[in-house]
Amino acid sequence: QVQVVESGGGLVQAGGSLRLSCTTFGLNFGGTNMGWFRQAPGKEREGVACITWSAGTTYYADSVKGRFTISRDNAKNTLYLQMNSLKPEDTAKYYCAAGPPCRGDYDMIGQPRTDLGYWGQGTQVTVSS
Repeated sequence: QVQVVESGGGLVQAGGSLRLSCTTFGLNFGGTNMGWFRQAPGKEREGVACITWSAGTTYYADSVKGRFTISRDNAKNTLYLQMNSLKPEDTAKYYCAAGPPCRGDYDMIGQPRTDLGYWGQGTQVTVSS
């Protein structure tokens, strides 16, 4: 049984930083694309960043480029999201997903298919102004 578990969320002031982690169990982590998505209250879920399994190529939503960095440690079956220069509009529940499409920045546009792949329960990030 595959499990995806996020951690690292919290409350931070605008301009601050947080690092999210996502650990998977029962999954061929090293052979799986991974991604971060987020959903703010009253809004649709949206893509944040993804990383390919093969070359570790990364893609980002325009709203986070230059501020967020996605990375992976295949030896630890863990995905990370380093978030710097946080803004109040980054406030959302952040979800880790195993197996999302990750072919270009365009895969971070629009609502993701939550019926595909494996998803965690999310971790809340709140940025105060």
